[in-house]
Amino acid sequence: MIIRKLLCALLLGLPGLALADLEITITGGQVQPVSIGIVPFAAEGTPDSATDIARVVEADLARSGLFDPFPRQDMIEQPSTEAQVRYENWRALGVEQLVVGSLRQAQGRWVVDFRLLDVPRAQQLLAYEVPVSSAGLRYAGHQISDLIYQKLTGHRGVFNTRIAYVTASGPVDKRVFQLMIADADGYDPRQLVRSTEPLMSPTWSPDGRQMAFVAFENGQSAIFLQTVATGVVRKLTDKPGINGAPAFSPDGRKLAVTLSYEGNPEIYLLDIASGALSRLTRDPAIDTEPAFSPDGRHIVFTSDRAGRAQLYRMSATGGTEPERLSFEGRSNARASYSPDGKTLALVHQDERGFRIATMDVKTRQLQVLSDGPLDESPSFAPNGVAIIYAAKGARGAELATVTTDTGIRQRLSQAGDVREPAWSPFHN
Repeated sequence: MIIRKLLCALLLGLPGLALADLEITITGGQVQPVSIGIVPFAAEGTPDSATDIARVVEADLARSGLFDPFPRQDMIEQPSTEAQVRYENWRALGVEQLVVGSLRQAQGRWVVDFRLLDVPRAQQLLAYEVPVSSAGLRYAGHQISDLIYQKLTGHRGVFNTRIAYVTASGPVDKRVFQLMIADADGYDPRQLVRSTEPLMSPTWSPDGRQMAFVAFENGQSAIFLQTVATGVVRKLTDKPGINGAPAFSPDGRKLAVTLSYEGNPEIYLLDIASGALSRLTRDPAIDTEPAFSPDGRHIVFTSDRAGRAQLYRMSATGGTEPERLSFEGRSNARASYSPDGKTLALVHQDERGFRIATMDVKTRQLQVLSDGPLDESPSFAPNGVAIIYAAKGARGAELATVTTDTGIRQRLSQAGDVREPAWSPFHN
């Protein structure tokens, strides 16, 4: 029961939070942020929602660490169309990119029209119309941010994605656990599951419509599958002993899981439709934390078969001897693949504690990205540019992100603690 005790220890003793007001601190980075002006969008009438789309875009781009929004109060003009823009004024202010837009009503909905303008060249880079309901104005803002980010960086934006995470609240003997999902910026938190026993290991299905997770019933672990939109929950396995660490196959039809009903913890494949199990590992060590490669050919997992936790890779169908991947540091664990399959995100332990790192799958080169001393549960953003994880903060555990290319870090401080974040895939 070593793994179960360890996983429970990660959650017990943690007070709870609701991701309502985030205090975001951006540090590090190796780039000079681009000065960008996001002018307040003109509106025909008053939207039912009080959402300020320009503020949403401004906050999104600022959080990336790549952009420095020009202060709204220092704008000497507020155009809503390109024809109204006096490029010489914005050049004098040092603004490099400019976003202008407006909202108009059409057939009972709002249409958001925006333009991205290159100030030094005095030319338009993007022009889009986004139809949306009043309730979806934040969604429109995130969509605009994604389009701007992709145009200016070459990477698809992730502002319109979601995150899942686990919280706990109350005294130790009356702990309440919640599995939550929220927008990538922490807004609109929504409870999926509530329990008086631990919840852990949330993982999104490849299409983002379902969530697999581990829950306990009277002290016994089980793996569940929940449809996010409807809340319908299905129990997949509750074998005696450990039922843990679910990971979807790329086609969404199977889960790689850790079970111990045949003895020590081993990796199994679970067919979601039929419930059929096939065992992949056979070793007296602890094998856990499986993760599929994006092409579905391999599974990387954590094992202590060499004495300490290290990373191994095997065929997704089993039958071959696993290959050890990690050798640096005291231990390496909790690996997952980047969307392109070229990199692993993992928890690396060295003399400075537990830190988030990446490993090049081909060269095995390790790059440490976070400061520690107790960082855990890394999860790639669907564009592969950032990793979200849980970190020890001044007021307890908190969410953090780090970019894999520029090293820009964010600490998302909340009023309580949060663990086991998981970044959703892109919306279909």
